[in-house]
Amino acid sequence: MNKKKKIVILTGAGISAESGINTFRDADGLWEGHDVMEVASPAGWARNRELVLDFYNQRRRQVLEVVPNAGHLALVELEKQYEVCIITQNVDDLHERAGSKRIVHLHGELLKARSTVDDSLEYDWKKDINIGDKCEKKSQLRPAIVWFGEAVPMIEKAADITSIADILIIIGTSMQVYPAAGLVHYVGDNVPIYFIDPRPSVNEKDIKNLKIVAENATTGVRKVVDELME
Repeated sequence: MNKKKKIVILTGAGISAESGINTFRDADGLWEGHDVMEVASPAGWARNRELVLDFYNQRRRQVLEVVPNAGHLALVELEKQYEVCIITQNVDDLHERAGSKRIVHLHGELLKARSTVDDSLEYDWKKDINIGDKCEKKSQLRPAIVWFGEAVPMIEKAADITSIADILIIIGTSMQVYPAAGLVHYVGDNVPIYFIDPRPSVNEKDIKNLKIVAENATTGVRKVVDELME
């Protein structure tokens, strides 16, 4: 029996945007009107926990209102023919709800809360996190999100997965945010790379074996999936 080829898919905000999830960052660099360091950094959390919790509570409510789009759903089809792993920079659960089986969340998950004293204490959490919500060690809960200035605990696992890919697909990400953007350098020399984004930030001379699909996720993913399933 032929061993299935491995496809690694790196997804960013562009795929979730088509489900109606705000990509947070405006042209002026603000997130929903807030300086990013006020709502997504340890220093911001230390200064104003209520503001940070409110910001993420609004994001969580939004995620629960939207549904996976055609891009998310098309990726599931690849699992019929390939061994697929999705490495996502997104903090929503749309890949899971679409039916993808193997997902690595680089930047955490909105629908989880974690302890502020013990990172291993993490809880499924679909409601608001409020001041006074505590872990079993009696410490305030926080969003289970990797903030700016914090280590990205899943990055080594993601690099290991990317290093054995037979095909890499990048969807809806600027490839400007590190360490996630560095994953492209872990693929083997002859691995084909598909870059699906309506405004690609790289060109085909920058990266070996790169094929740019300058489209939104919903249409671009469909094209690449059809090509790979032939």
